[in-house]
Amino acid sequence: MDVQETTAVCRDAFAQLASPACIDDPYPFMRWLREHDPVHRAASGLFLLSRHADIYWALKATGDAFRGPAPSELARFFPRAANSLSFNLLASTLAMKEPPTHTRLRRLISRDFTMGQIDKLRPSIARIVAARLDGMAPALERGEAVDLHREFALALPMQVFAELFGMPQHDIVGLAAGIGAILEGLSPHASDPKLAAADAASAKVQAYLGILIQRKRINPRHDIVSMLVGVHDDDADTLSDAELISMLWGMLLGGFATTAASIDHAVLAMLAYPEQRHWLQADAVGVKAFVEEVLRCDAPAMFSSIPRIAQRDIELGGVVIPKNADVRVLIAAGNRDPDAFADPDRFDPARFYGTSPGLSTDGKIMLSFGHGIHFCLGAQLARVQLAESLPLIQARFPRLALAEQPTREPSAFLRTFRALPVRLHAQGS
Repeated sequence: MDVQETTAVCRDAFAQLASPACIDDPYPFMRWLREHDPVHRAASGLFLLSRHADIYWALKATGDAFRGPAPSELARFFPRAANSLSFNLLASTLAMKEPPTHTRLRRLISRDFTMGQIDKLRPSIARIVAARLDGMAPALERGEAVDLHREFALALPMQVFAELFGMPQHDIVGLAAGIGAILEGLSPHASDPKLAAADAASAKVQAYLGILIQRKRINPRHDIVSMLVGVHDDDADTLSDAELISMLWGMLLGGFATTAASIDHAVLAMLAYPEQRHWLQADAVGVKAFVEEVLRCDAPAMFSSIPRIAQRDIELGGVVIPKNADVRVLIAAGNRDPDAFADPDRFDPARFYGTSPGLSTDGKIMLSFGHGIHFCLGAQLARVQLAESLPLIQARFPRLALAEQPTREPSAFLRTFRALPVRLHAQGS
C-alpha cells in the first residue's frame, strides 16, 4: 500500500506490515493506521489496536476484559497446534496462561529471576562486551568492514544466556542457531516446511534443556536453572520439568532475537544522531534515558504474538469488538503515538531522563515490554545488556560508521537484522 495514495480502507494490516515497504520503514503506514483505522479488523478476523491509549488499556485489562486462549481453544487460534511441538510449547509458556495458573508460575519464576540476580550478571556482561569489542578491533583498525550484528549484537545475548543458564558457551551456539527458525515457524503465515524446521529446532532445544535440568539437579551452581530446580525452605511448591522446559524455551525465544535487534537499533541511533551521544558519556541515569528512547523508537516486536480473547463485546473508537474475538496490539505504533509522546518520530532521550524504567517525564508508558500481568520477565536483562554495551562501544569506537546499509530480516513481527556492516571513519574525516 502506498500510504500517500491510500483511502481510509485497509483490508489486512498484517499483510501490509509484511510488505517490502514496511519491512524497510513501517512507521508511515502505522501512522496512517493509527489515524484512519485504529481498531482494525484484518482479513483473518483478528483485531489490531494501534493507539497508545487503547493498547495500554488492553494490556492492563488482560485478565478482565481479555483472556488468553484456553487449552480447548488452541486449535481455533493455532490450527496446526495438534501436530506441532513448537505450538504446544508455546501454549504452555507463561504468556499463554491466565490466573490462577499464571499467578503460580510467575511467582515461582520471579522468586529467583529477580532484578538483584540480573544485576549480579553486570560484571559478566561487561566482560563479554569488552571481549567482543576486542575481537572486532583488529579488523576495524585495518579499515575493514565488520558485521556488528553477527559479531556483537547476536553474540552478546547468546553468551549472556549461557551465563544465566549455567551452560557451556559452545552449547548455546547450537541452540541459538535454531531460535530464528522457531520464530519463523510460529508466524501465522508460516509454510509447512518452515513449521517443520521450527519443530525440529524446538525438539533439539527441548532435549537439551531436559538434560540441563537433570544436570543442575544433581550438581547445582549459581545460575538461574539451578535456582529454579532447587527446593525453597519457605515455599515447597516447585516447577515440574515440563513447566520449566517451556519457561526456559520461552525465555530463549523472547529474549534472544529481540535483545539483538535492540542492540542493532541502539547502534544505528548512535550513528544517526551523533548530537545525542553525550547521553552515553554521562552517568547511569543518562545511559538509561538513551536506552529507553531506543526501545520506544524501535520496538523489536512490532505487535503482540499471543492471542488475547475478548471476554465481552467491547467498543473502542466506535468499533465493536465482539465477544471471543482475537485482539492483538501494534506496540510499535503505540510507542509513536503523538497523543502519548510529543514529536514521536524525533529521537530524544530527554523524555526518559530521571524517571522510572519505561516511564516518560510526561507519565506515559513505553510499551515495548508490554504491561500488566504479562509484562516481560526479561525486560531488566535486556536493559542491562544495552546499558553495559553502548557506553563501551562509544568509548572504544568513537569513529564508528556504517559501511553500507543494514539488511533486515523480512519479518512483519520482529524488526530484526541479517547484517549491520560497520567500519571506522578515517582519522580527520
